[in-house]
Amino acid sequence: MSEPAQNFENHAKFVRAYHGVAFPMLLVPTLWFAYQTVTDFSINALMFQVFAVGLIIAVLFARLFPLGVQDRVIRLEEQMRLARLLPDDLRDRVGDFTTNQLVGLRFAPDDELPDLARRVLDEGMSDRKAIKQAVKNWRADNQRI
Repeated sequence: MSEPAQNFENHAKFVRAYHGVAFPMLLVPTLWFAYQTVTDFSINALMFQVFAVGLIIAVLFARLFPLGVQDRVIRLEEQMRLARLLPDDLRDRVGDFTTNQLVGLRFAPDDELPDLARRVLDEGMSDRKAIKQAVKNWRADNQRI
């Protein structure tokens, strides 16, 4: 079974086991421990609460760190693609793009990239979402984390 065509509306990655199962499995006991700590305070209840909050923080960072690495890889890939595809007057400005701009531009196809890149720089567009929405013909990225 093939994946549906990717576009702005469906490009965000939702991992059912992580977002829909594991995280709620951590959140519900954390809320219960908080309730127990407030209604029947004890050092034991407080330690459970501290542990549960620490575990949620660790799980969130376990998700955020790979996303940060992915952004760095996208930045490198897009800088290389821009250096290859941009006209001479823009090629010298490849270093001016921020990581957020490059992450947004990754969905622009090769033929659309030069005009959109110029617009991003000229208008100072820095919001990933706005740049992604400016893409006319979506270039799928099915290898995202």
